[in-house]
Amino acid sequence: MRAILPFAIMCVGMFVALLDIQIVASSLQDIGGGLSAAQDQISWVQTAYLIAEIIVIPLSGWLTRVFSTRWLFTASAIGFTAASMLCGLAWNIESMILFRALQGLLGASMIPTVFTSSFHYFQGQKRVYAAAVIGTIASIAPTLGPVIGGYVTDALNWHWLFYINLLPGTLVAVLVGLLVKIDESDLKLLKETDYLGIVLMAVGLGTLEYFLEEGTRWNWFSDATITACAWVSGLSLLAFIIRSLMVKNPVLDFRALSNRNFSLGCFLSFTTGVGIFATIYLTPLFLGYVRGYSAWQTGTAIFSTGVGSILGVPVYIMLAKRFDLRWIMMGGLACFALGMWSFSFITSDWGGDQLLWPQLLRGFPQVFCVAPSVTLGLGSLPPHRLKYASGLFNMMRNLGGAVGIAVCSAILNNRTNLHFLVLASNLTAAHAPTTRLLQDMTHHLTQVLGSPAAAHRAALRELWELTYAQAATLSYADAFRTIMLAFMLGTCLVPLMKKIVPPNAPARDSH
Repeated sequence: MRAILPFAIMCVGMFVALLDIQIVASSLQDIGGGLSAAQDQISWVQTAYLIAEIIVIPLSGWLTRVFSTRWLFTASAIGFTAASMLCGLAWNIESMILFRALQGLLGASMIPTVFTSSFHYFQGQKRVYAAAVIGTIASIAPTLGPVIGGYVTDALNWHWLFYINLLPGTLVAVLVGLLVKIDESDLKLLKETDYLGIVLMAVGLGTLEYFLEEGTRWNWFSDATITACAWVSGLSLLAFIIRSLMVKNPVLDFRALSNRNFSLGCFLSFTTGVGIFATIYLTPLFLGYVRGYSAWQTGTAIFSTGVGSILGVPVYIMLAKRFDLRWIMMGGLACFALGMWSFSFITSDWGGDQLLWPQLLRGFPQVFCVAPSVTLGLGSLPPHRLKYASGLFNMMRNLGGAVGIAVCSAILNNRTNLHFLVLASNLTAAHAPTTRLLQDMTHHLTQVLGSPAAAHRAALRELWELTYAQAATLSYADAFRTIMLAFMLGTCLVPLMKKIVPPNAPARDSH
């Protein structure tokens, strides 16, 4: 109980921080309308949070050593809660973007800190259970974000998307300050810190996230700002990596990548990030734009993914007691790939009923993908390297999500146009079924509109919309197949990892 209670409280903080990544996903239109925001500004409500978060997560190891796990987590929970209140009070889109950035910046440390704390609190077989809990939170929280967000927005209003963080955030801050005692602060490290490295990393990751989030909208390298961000990001991150390998006390431990399990674990963490975040992005988008679902309808339709994730936890724990984690992870990745394959048969008529089994196949194996990567990747490192390496490990999952969303956006954009051209090329007067369909639509609309000419124009418009919906649906299938290929590659790489047996003796020097 001495270990379980503080760990459970920290997990609540992690859950809330991860939930807020996607809680606005199904309510962006409501937020934009409430703040009188332009269409191209609304996405920044999410982008600002992601940019801030991906900068801070890699720094968490250094911040923990400087301020201690206890006070860093407490300060992070307080800052996150205060920023949540400010988001709810935002008076225009500019203030909302600023407060969302603060929310991501201040709350990000709660995520990787839980990963490293689990290695302090639990030893032996108990680490498997702790990893299962972390894996479940990491997969369920982003999945539930649009569901909870849609319900809260419909039942109350968008302000409560942020106000609901106030009570749990306050309780986490108070209880972590009272109960968590893992390590001591070491303010002397502030004198030895590689501040230039921090600047290079922040600039590199911030511009990379912007490049990935905004690239599709601005047609990638045809836009001067996007091109500049790509160059700045590439040069900054290259300089950061070189400097981190040269200085004595880097803020991020790239040398840990020489450990095969850790390097493969980072890649698999990247892959699971692609799967979790890209599918959360694609499914609500399909339901909203192709099916015309509301925020609540979208949340209800994708709820089965969360149910599948919960059902997977006891099965994972039971199997992890008996079998090698590598084979369990292989099974999880393969099952996720199977889920993506089932999504590739999507049609424009799919709703909650048709999505049920594909989403269960996607949700059930998520804990099988995330939890073993924690044990096999981070568990293979010596305790003194764990904190610095954890930041890199967690960053890879978020980076995978950003890359996955960017790639899927590009696929939707390019393949929709291609599919539309192919479909439209067959919709000619020489195609008898098209001619009959157009005649029937015109006849029906003439009875409604009264004018044959107006009815013919309306029928052509409906035919265009129908064709575009089919083209868009085909592009969603292409995106799901791309994710499937990524998970197939991940499945093939797992056997290269070494078996890890959690130590039974407490690792007192881990913090």
